[in-house]
Amino acid sequence: MVDNRKEIERAELHRTIWNIANELRGSVDGWDFKQYVLGMLFYRYISENLAHEINVNEWKAGNKGFDYAAISDTQAERARDDMVDTKGFFVLPSQLFANVLANAPGDENLNETLEAVFRGIEASAQGTDSEDDFRGLFDDIDVNSNKLGGTVEKRNKKLVRLMTSISQMKLGNYEDNTIDAFGDAYEFLMGMYASNAGKSGGEYYTPQEVSELLTRIAVVGKTEVNRVYDPACGSGSLLLKFAKILGRNNVRQGFFGQEINITTYNLCRINMFLHNIGYEKFDIAHGDTLTEPKHWGDEPFEAIVSNPPYSIKWEGDSNPLLINDPRFSPAGVLAPASKADLAFVMHALSWLASDGTAAIVCFPGVMYRGGKEQQIRKYLIDNNFIDCVIQLPGNLFFGTSIATCIMVLKKSKKDNSTLFIDASKECIKVTNNNKLTQANIDTILGAYVSRTDAEHFARRVPNEEIEAQDYNLSVSTYVEQEDTREKVDILQLNAEIERIVAREQVLRLEISKIITEIEA
Repeated sequence: MVDNRKEIERAELHRTIWNIANELRGSVDGWDFKQYVLGMLFYRYISENLAHEINVNEWKAGNKGFDYAAISDTQAERARDDMVDTKGFFVLPSQLFANVLANAPGDENLNETLEAVFRGIEASAQGTDSEDDFRGLFDDIDVNSNKLGGTVEKRNKKLVRLMTSISQMKLGNYEDNTIDAFGDAYEFLMGMYASNAGKSGGEYYTPQEVSELLTRIAVVGKTEVNRVYDPACGSGSLLLKFAKILGRNNVRQGFFGQEINITTYNLCRINMFLHNIGYEKFDIAHGDTLTEPKHWGDEPFEAIVSNPPYSIKWEGDSNPLLINDPRFSPAGVLAPASKADLAFVMHALSWLASDGTAAIVCFPGVMYRGGKEQQIRKYLIDNNFIDCVIQLPGNLFFGTSIATCIMVLKKSKKDNSTLFIDASKECIKVTNNNKLTQANIDTILGAYVSRTDAEHFARRVPNEEIEAQDYNLSVSTYVEQEDTREKVDILQLNAEIERIVAREQVLRLEISKIITEIEA
């Protein structure tokens, strides 16, 4: 019954979001507009989250009629230090989403009001442990952008419509909420915008089903982990799968990641908050993971998942320092400057704990190309670091029809072999894309856990055989695809042709007789 209620609530929420996006897009493209929708959703969330926390504390203390939104800013100041300590931020009553919205239609300076609110929220964290998590968080919600309108009046009208629409989202209350409503709204928005934005969207978003497969592979046999990490974390959806699968409290020391795109970095931090991950439980860094890694001093990670950008350029050999970088130097060669894929793999391996698992989505070319990439694959196989290679179906990801692979890394394998799984048929077609169902995920995961051979699907290959194949890691090299073509018996076919020819000759003779009789 609860599950059915969940789905009804989720479907209603998704319909509302779709209508809001359709109404508000206007002059702002969907993928560009997402930061306004998501940012305003975040503003509503932290307003309600903080007000609820203060209200509950007052109600428990016996002040049953207390309403934080109704008191003065001066009265509210006494709660500032405690809230910054526990929540990482503070919002004055006059700056709460609901109160700003109530005055918005008559506020000729709404853009300035919102800008002051956003600056105030960020400033509340300055000089505290949460400062890094809030710094620049609202930078991409540019309330003065021409994208919202050519004049202040037009921009403010658009902002009023945006706030009104966000306020109308049925996100439930904190005592009776059957779905992770704010987080679910975020994931739906990201998926919707990514699917409509082609490649630009796909760069920042991994479909939820692929995220689940990667995460479940990374935690096989574990009910809790110390720390999880994504070196190219995008909007954070992969990291947050650990919270959904294991439970937030079973990721004991938190969620770590790095993202090079500033807008996506901001969205990732917003996503953490919207999924109720406290500021003390995540460390998302901004910068180029390959040349400016931000988690050098941290202990290794028990679980790593990632869908890094495919075949992008990086410094490679042009930076003489990188060949001595302890992440890359063990292979004796750097990934090509035009294809950074295996640089991400080497980085993940370096950050991986001795008892950990890394599951990384890879461009198929890295599995068979020669040159430096072949040398890196040789290093990985000779040192027995590759646990499994999984061929995924094509057309799974937004913006590309390429059939990608998953490379699974381990540092403490029990056998000197590599498992290959051909999951290229494990999907269903949904509109123009393919999708992994729960049954598909379970089938792939079952093959990964059992590590037993299955004709046309899975095979455990001794590393010596991979060496003999020049370290080619393409699944098709080791798992023979089933021949679904109709089998033809040549002898039977020839006999049938002879019968047809003979029958044709008989017919010719009969036709000739008829013609002769007619002419006579």
